[in-house]
Amino acid sequence: QVHLVESGGGLVQAGGSLRLSCAASGSAFSANDMAWYRKAQGKRRELVSVITTSGSTHYADSVKGRFTISRDNAKTMLYLQMNSLKPEDTAVYYCNLPGALSGRTVFPWGQGTQVTVSS
Repeated sequence: QVHLVESGGGLVQAGGSLRLSCAASGSAFSANDMAWYRKAQGKRRELVSVITTSGSTHYADSVKGRFTISRDNAKTMLYLQMNSLKPEDTAVYYCNLPGALSGRTVFPWGQGTQVTVSS
């Protein structure tokens, strides 16, 4: 079983940057594609970015060119570098397997990390 712990969120002004981290326990991390999600208040959880086991990356149109996903398999860590932040990026950010929105089995959700972008 993989245990996920997200960190790195905070309050930042529009245009600022944050780097989110996701610490994953368990040996299954390196064998799986991983993803970042976010859930804004009153909205559904949305997929932000995916990184495959080979390092290929995919981004939601809303964050393309501003966010960068990366992983360190040796440390079982997932990262999300967020630049040029906008107020609409405000949400709780979570890491997990990419299939959550299609009903596929995912790891137990972590507590998430709150990102608040002020205008």
